[in-house]
Amino acid sequence: MALAELALGFEMADEDLRAISSEYEHKPPEAVLRWALAEFGPDVALATGFGAEGCVLIDMVAQLTNGARIFYLDTDLLFSETYALCSRLEARYGIRLERRSSRLSLDLQARQFGDRLWERQPDLCCRLRKVEPLQEVLIGLRAWITAIRRDQTAARAGAGTVERDPKFGLIKINPLATWSSAEVWDYIDTHDVPHNTLYRYGYTSIGCAPCTTPVQIGEDPREGRWRGSCKTECGLHR
Repeated sequence: MALAELALGFEMADEDLRAISSEYEHKPPEAVLRWALAEFGPDVALATGFGAEGCVLIDMVAQLTNGARIFYLDTDLLFSETYALCSRLEARYGIRLERRSSRLSLDLQARQFGDRLWERQPDLCCRLRKVEPLQEVLIGLRAWITAIRRDQTAARAGAGTVERDPKFGLIKINPLATWSSAEVWDYIDTHDVPHNTLYRYGYTSIGCAPCTTPVQIGEDPREGRWRGSCKTECGLHR
């Protein structure tokens, strides 16, 4: 019996998760995705923020199945280029990307917390517009698939290919955990994967428009996120 067959869903023990993660450590992301889709069926979903990595995973999933659940968190503050990419991906792969957003409109948020909350309290803004909507969409799922890579931030350096997500109480699958940025872009070029046009203009990590700027040569790829602050994560992957 393969290590990946040792346990199921929520009943997976920590040692089983470590064994499964180790088994898939040196296998291609498609193998991880194939296992996840077979293991969890309708109880797993792919989350995408429309970064290069997320577009790669959408392409891979589309090659494996036409029924996978894929969702994105719409903060109502994304770039127009990001919304355009969403439409391009849906058309390219014949899929529907599930939109999830905060119950709090931007106007109501401004009335309750003041205008331009992202400038004054970015952690709170991320919690309201990203973390809480994610918590809602994950209810009832046994696992979720993310596009994080270990070399993106210090907080992600220890990510397993398959791991327990104690913050949200389910299994977290990171098929691209071991990949480099070069491998991501090689895949995009080889498979002609749609991606955000902002990458052409110096953007290397793309989030909400008010909190994302291009980076200069020599800067860390995530330097353009929440520039001028010590913030490096929106709170989804801590």
